[in-house]
Amino acid sequence: MNRIAETFESLKQKREKALVGFVTAGDPNISDSLSLITAMCEAGVDILELGVPFSDPTADGPVIQRSSGRAIAKGVNLPAVLEMTAKIRAKTEKPIILFSYYNPIHAYGNEAFYRDAEAAGADGVLVVDLPPEESDEMTDCWSGDALSLIRLIAPTTPLERMKKIAESASGFLYLVSKTGVTGSDGLDTSDIARHTQTLRSVSQLPICVGFGISTAEDVAAVASAAEGVVIGSAFERLIEENLDNPALVSIIAEQVRKYKEATKIS
Repeated sequence: MNRIAETFESLKQKREKALVGFVTAGDPNISDSLSLITAMCEAGVDILELGVPFSDPTADGPVIQRSSGRAIAKGVNLPAVLEMTAKIRAKTEKPIILFSYYNPIHAYGNEAFYRDAEAAGADGVLVVDLPPEESDEMTDCWSGDALSLIRLIAPTTPLERMKKIAESASGFLYLVSKTGVTGSDGLDTSDIARHTQTLRSVSQLPICVGFGISTAEDVAAVASAAEGVVIGSAFERLIEENLDNPALVSIIAEQVRKYKEATKIS
């Protein structure tokens, strides 16, 4: 059983749902980013999504776009993210998912990416813009199955399409809560419950829901329907609002604790 499966099984036993925390690697700089990530893991993040900075993050809203810009300005790229992954792995056994667009992976080399990501201690990868029909060129170069391939499913995805996507996924399924980009406002929890129920009819993988989740109340509502809750823009917004605040690490850690408390099933 890998770290991802172990995490979901452990949380199930404790009657908790997974808090999946996304941050852009290297924002606002590598040193501070590592401090933030360490604090987040210690405060209660169950699964870490480590975003690879990219110059054209089309699925992301302005908050995460700006976070990528700050990291890129500090020279952060995929090799730097893999180095960060190894440093994070030395401090925690929490699962690490590399969240990327395909361009950086393709430029790095698919075979080299798999080898180096595994060596660094990553547990999975989510490639935002690589659908199942086009992902063989990446996965056919992989020498094993150490990296789970997390798949995105939109609320508008038809049932047969859901089934096809789920068949090629591993680790967990990332259900997008709504159409639009990351960080957009508005959350319809009744829709989320309906979509998770539909998705469960075609897959036994854990379902984590993301996009538009920003409050502890949001977390509690989504946790009632899914195995995990993904939060990204809310963390990056806190980072952006406190770039010069020496208390940034403690501010992020406190927010993680609030979110984590909301994942516990009463």
